[in-house]
Amino acid sequence: MRALLRPALTALSVACLISAASVASSSAVFAQAKQQPAPSQTAPAQPPALKQIALTDKQIDGVLAAQKDMDAITEKLPENTAPDQKVIAQLDGVAKKYGFASFDDYNNVVDNVSLVLGGFDPTNKKYVGTEAVIKTQIAQLQADKKMPAKDKKEALDELNEALKTPAPAIENKANIDLVGKYYDKLIAALGDDQN
Repeated sequence: MRALLRPALTALSVACLISAASVASSSAVFAQAKQQPAPSQTAPAQPPALKQIALTDKQIDGVLAAQKDMDAITEKLPENTAPDQKVIAQLDGVAKKYGFASFDDYNNVVDNVSLVLGGFDPTNKKYVGTEAVIKTQIAQLQADKKMPAKDKKEALDELNEALKTPAPAIENKANIDLVGKYYDKLIAALGDDQN
């Protein structure tokens, strides 16, 4: 389940999948599975729009504190299956324990954090935007002489596709400074989910 990508953040997720500093939370995938019906055979399902919010220190602290408990629940779930009501109740309980109204509230905060983190250059820890991060990753992959050609082509195709589907613009610019303040802690807590 950890390998699934959040459709609402396609560009962000692909960029983060390739970089060592991936950020999409595994628990975000479970909320997506819970909320979205199975895709139609005739038309691709549209991902739900990300509800952007102004983040607070309290929310970031809550995400950081909750991550270990969330991972303990989500790691036990089989891949490619939606969590049942018992698991959803456990996730809601953990979210409430750490100050969120529900698991959906927690998940929305994680998505907002991930949106911002996807635009940080992992080398200098400065916000440059998702497009710039993807272009840097493309250049790094093209220069990599050790990666097998097939893997390189797949990764480059994914990154080029991500450039065609940009992440939404960050509506709350103060989120950039706030996420930057917690950058190292957030990468440590959320960054290993896709690796």
